[in-house]
Amino acid sequence: MTPDLLIIGLGYSGTAIARAARAAGWRVRATARNPDTAEAPEGVALLPFGAAGPALATATHLVVTAPPGEGGDPALAAHGPALRQAPLRWIGYLSTTGVYGDRGGAWVDEGTAPAPTQPRSIRRRAAEAQWEAFAPGAAVDLFRCAGIYGPGRSVLDDLRAGRARRVLKPGHAFGRIHRDDIARAVLAAATAPPPPGIRVLHLADDEPAESAVVTEGAARLLGRDPPPAIPFAEARNTMSPMALSFWSENRRIANTRTKAALGITWRYPGWREGLAAILAEGG
Repeated sequence: MTPDLLIIGLGYSGTAIARAARAAGWRVRATARNPDTAEAPEGVALLPFGAAGPALATATHLVVTAPPGEGGDPALAAHGPALRQAPLRWIGYLSTTGVYGDRGGAWVDEGTAPAPTQPRSIRRRAAEAQWEAFAPGAAVDLFRCAGIYGPGRSVLDDLRAGRARRVLKPGHAFGRIHRDDIARAVLAAATAPPPPGIRVLHLADDEPAESAVVTEGAARLLGRDPPPAIPFAEARNTMSPMALSFWSENRRIANTRTKAALGITWRYPGWREGLAAILAEGG
């Protein structure tokens, strides 16, 4: 039987997942808040978010990329009854490593207990728990993603636009994951799902790195000088509340169990490989 995948949220990562699944011969449908302005990959049927109910009646696999709001997970709020009746064998929920909170730069692995402190991360953890409730009848994979980048959404674009900052905070490393490695991992998980239950998977590359180091490396790739260095104590005075919330947490994300469980290695194991590929592709 051809797998029947429904993607709730055809955004940046959802589009890459849809493209990979279609290339593998899957039937793929995806929702968008505004289908008139969304661009679906060739062969992917695009649906309004509110019209996903009939698609769920035949879906065997589900990927959810839509973030939760104040009222909880939007897919469950809008389609709860249809989801509970759907013939789903596998559910993949794209979450965030933010559910671990601040670890003072320590490593966390797939078995580490969540401890979110930021409001958006608390909402993410609550949404994870909602999807976990489907585990008795389906395999539920929680994909906890580090900072997502890729073509059109990287520090290369920030440098070209003149908005990149080189903020110095020694010892403060961020995790990252290339969009195409997200798609690769999600498709690997969906293709060979485990028995019904809950599995935590870390979508983070092998090289957590300081933001300033990545900015400097990206500038070298572009053949230009990096932006002036700004100590974090100074830069924080002009940061948005969202940016400050990211800088308030420091953790390193281990991924050994994830890669072993999925039988994959990253196409872009670090930011150097990822940025070089983006540049080579014209991004």
